[in-house]
Amino acid sequence: MTEKSLFSRRDFVRASAAAAWGLSAASYARVLGSNARLNVAFIGVDGIAGSQHIPILADLGAACPCYCDADSERFGPGASRFPDAKSYTDYRRMYDKHMKEIDAVMVGTPDHHHYPATILAMMSGKHAYTQKPLTHTVWEARQLALAQQKYKVATQMGNQGHASEDLRKTIDYLRSGAIGDLREAHIWTNRPIWRQGLTVPAGAQPIPANMDWEAWIGPAPMRAYRRDPADGWGGLYHPFNWRGFWDFGCGALGDMACHEVDPVYWAMNPGVPTAVELIKPDPIGTADMFQPNGIVKFEFAAAGDRPAFDLYWYEGGLKPDRPDELEQETQLTDEGALYLGTKGKMIALPNARAAPRLLPQSLHDSVGSPAQMIERSEGHHQEWYSACIGEKPYDHPKSNFAYAGPFSESMLLGCVAQKVGGRLEYDSKSQRFTNNDEANRFVTKAYREGWDFRMS
Repeated sequence: MTEKSLFSRRDFVRASAAAAWGLSAASYARVLGSNARLNVAFIGVDGIAGSQHIPILADLGAACPCYCDADSERFGPGASRFPDAKSYTDYRRMYDKHMKEIDAVMVGTPDHHHYPATILAMMSGKHAYTQKPLTHTVWEARQLALAQQKYKVATQMGNQGHASEDLRKTIDYLRSGAIGDLREAHIWTNRPIWRQGLTVPAGAQPIPANMDWEAWIGPAPMRAYRRDPADGWGGLYHPFNWRGFWDFGCGALGDMACHEVDPVYWAMNPGVPTAVELIKPDPIGTADMFQPNGIVKFEFAAAGDRPAFDLYWYEGGLKPDRPDELEQETQLTDEGALYLGTKGKMIALPNARAAPRLLPQSLHDSVGSPAQMIERSEGHHQEWYSACIGEKPYDHPKSNFAYAGPFSESMLLGCVAQKVGGRLEYDSKSQRFTNNDEANRFVTKAYREGWDFRMS
């Protein structure tokens, strides 16, 4: 099959394949009867897919007609749970063969594949679950939020803690006014736990038979395959170190911000920041990779009765100052959150999703448990599954793309600050920085031929 005939990509994108299959986009999804099973295609089969996507959806009752991973050696979790499913290394080919029998997709790939794998499914009326960060670029995040409005399919971003009790208790405290008006949020992570800020070793190595390197590179600029560089990195890009590369990942912000910032973002509902600033570059990284550590400041404007507040993100071992109100025997852990309000403080350890405590202890004792401000969840994956099978509305999942789109857009603006440096003022309406033309180059990106998919 030639590249031109395979998938008829441009026609598919422009017309959602309606002309090819004689169907409207809305009619693609199978109508599930009382005994029908949800047919889920898994894009990415090992890693998060092998540990969560496949076993959890299988236990919920889903079937799987097909799955895809650019590395055929990672087919194991799919093959063991769904032995009759067809396997592919390129999801474009999988979609070409199976789109009519797929009801939903779960995307657990490197970040640069999140948008194309997801938008193709949504344009065909398929439900979509996509790992965090929702996309690789600011522009892509906005597009998936718009796609949910347009196609009205069930969506969920894979920040699993969004459904947790402790995270929702943090929201209860923040919204109840227990610490007054929020002035600053300080969130820190131990990431990166992969290499960053280095120069990529030169040279190429033979591509092994199990790797579809064309499909793995996907929309990114083509580069040589390397498995075992001389300095002992192990897999230079695949299967894990891709996170530190501008072309494939979103660094520590992409890995953890959609988890750790989630409580304050949900509680404050701040929209997109008006400015982002790289406070501490050490350094700004290399042409290929993110910096090894840093601090990014996000400025969120006032809205209604909520005053403006600032969010500080710390990575690579950096942390905020230890609050004086914290008892001496308690130290700041490698991850956590500290909230500074007009009436008090709140801390969450050992990570930002853990059960929070008000500071000082006397404040915590006097306030007690906050009133419940957020409904509790039946489970992160269950929320999405229930919407997919029609038991709940399409927008029932609480981390659906209407929420996850602007959230991811906000965090990805921090990645642009890490790339460019300095303070960047952002106009959300135009999706442009108003004081730095260079930064606008990184709001979106160029896609390699055959991988540029857009809503018609």
